[in-house]
Amino acid sequence: MNKAAIFHRSSGNFCYASDKDTVVVRLQTGKDVDSAAIICEDPFINELKRKRIWFGVPAPMKLIAETEEHFLWEYRTKPPYKRLQYYFSVISDGQEYEVYDNKVSLKTESEHSVCQYFKFSWLNASDVIAPPEWVKHTVWYQIMPDRFCRAKASPEKDGLIPWGHYQKTGFNHIYGGNLKGITERLPYLHDLGISGLYLTPVFQSPSYHKYNTFDYRRIDSDLGTEEDMKTLVSTAHSLGIKVMLDGVFNHCGTEFFAWKDVCEKKKDSPYYEWFFINDDDFLKERYDTADGRYYTFSFWAGMPKLNTNNPEVMAYFGDICAYWIREWDIDGIRFDVGDEISHSFLQYLNRTLKPLKPELFLLGEIWFDSLKWLCQKEYDSVMNYPLSSCINDIDRHSHLSAKAFQMSLDHCLTMYPEQSVEVMFNFLDTHDTVRIAEECKGDHALLLQKLALLFAVPGTPCLYYGTEIALRGETKDDNRHCMPWNKIENGVYDEILSKVRKLIDIRCLYPQLHSRSFRFLFDEQHPRLIHFLRVSDSLPRPVGIILNTGYNAVNTAFQGRILFSEGFENGSLLPKGTVIYESETL
Repeated sequence: MNKAAIFHRSSGNFCYASDKDTVVVRLQTGKDVDSAAIICEDPFINELKRKRIWFGVPAPMKLIAETEEHFLWEYRTKPPYKRLQYYFSVISDGQEYEVYDNKVSLKTESEHSVCQYFKFSWLNASDVIAPPEWVKHTVWYQIMPDRFCRAKASPEKDGLIPWGHYQKTGFNHIYGGNLKGITERLPYLHDLGISGLYLTPVFQSPSYHKYNTFDYRRIDSDLGTEEDMKTLVSTAHSLGIKVMLDGVFNHCGTEFFAWKDVCEKKKDSPYYEWFFINDDDFLKERYDTADGRYYTFSFWAGMPKLNTNNPEVMAYFGDICAYWIREWDIDGIRFDVGDEISHSFLQYLNRTLKPLKPELFLLGEIWFDSLKWLCQKEYDSVMNYPLSSCINDIDRHSHLSAKAFQMSLDHCLTMYPEQSVEVMFNFLDTHDTVRIAEECKGDHALLLQKLALLFAVPGTPCLYYGTEIALRGETKDDNRHCMPWNKIENGVYDEILSKVRKLIDIRCLYPQLHSRSFRFLFDEQHPRLIHFLRVSDSLPRPVGIILNTGYNAVNTAFQGRILFSEGFENGSLLPKGTVIYESETL
């Protein structure tokens, strides 16, 4: 047996409380393991039973996931005394091995050595990861306000680029989209099936993107007023739509009052420790900060990095967030560059903001494994870039099989405790990536395949504005075009819009798509035919998803009512075709 493939820890996604009563234990093994069991009991059971040594009761573990190199096994229990002590037994090639905290050995060998047990110390209800319940049922829509909609009654301003006129934009090129424009388009979003808005920054800044904020209390005059924000949120709420703002607390703009004071007074400024300044000559003119004179976001001299370890900085931005909640009744905050903000600051925000609004949603922008931010109850969720790669890979690699897709998906779905997976912020594209329609080279069938997957997996899906009409664009400025409202209103995009709307409807109407249970069905003759069932314990009929990611038409057989189809005729699924159906059987 490959002992090096065995892994467990009594924390994180391998041992956690899924609710106030239930403990989930997982074990990773190599694929040479045929079965796994857990031997567990209360750590003090021997004293209760007046036994000399501790003993446990064996229970089988369920195989829940498979990756390229590993199996993942799971056991769920409700320990009556809230504690659990345990070790594992695995069978490989007819031999039994035992897995302890300090060793993996044949059962016959471990009987004669000192073995350390694993332990889940105590199930404290306050430690259970519990994201806001509403999030798992939300379909998000990301908006860059300057590019989404200019209100019909907006006064003309000097220097605005004509709406929809494409040019290679700089950071100060403004099209004039505003908060009133978003409010005017809320009926469109409601009709599409959107129930959550994520707005990129809206505060005072010299750029169109607003990520170099200098006044975190004032709505940028290019976008509107504080009253406009109140109206937007209240109108959205009346339609059942939540609103999340972008908080840029990792760095600020050079017009931020504290940075200006530091530039004037240097070490004599009371705000000097609000930043990371390493050189007395930090003000020398240079576009980047690769010389280390002070720390910034991504070496951009115009975005000095804030010291979120500093208690004064924590208190200042904690007050800012509280102001947004009190004044505008926002529902969530997305943290830009969320991996560089201090853990102590995020813990402080949880302590101060959650009492103001217990259902407040805190989302971190992190592009990689984010377990430590989630298990310490700092973020409720993070942006799920691993899942984005998993879905987008279906057409990037011609050799990718349905089995390979399943293993990649299994990895994404077991990276975190299940409560976190249920609210992962899932997407195909954002303002920081190539637009998904560009990735698909304008192929609507391929786009719909990927959207079908986005809406068919656990988590909370998000569309980047314009994805519903297959808006194209490369990274950076080219993926931030204006929404073409004239064409939308003239019916140019009706076909793709209706199909995306149908996919969202299915997501919202079928709770099976919110569950954690998958059953993959593989076809050896068609290895690139992705077919899986989404199952809910409380509902008798699964929902099936079939995607033909191969290069030839495939005759598919299934029993059920078709909910959505693209490229499906007389039982034949064309390349890039999709079928979603309500199955008659398991």
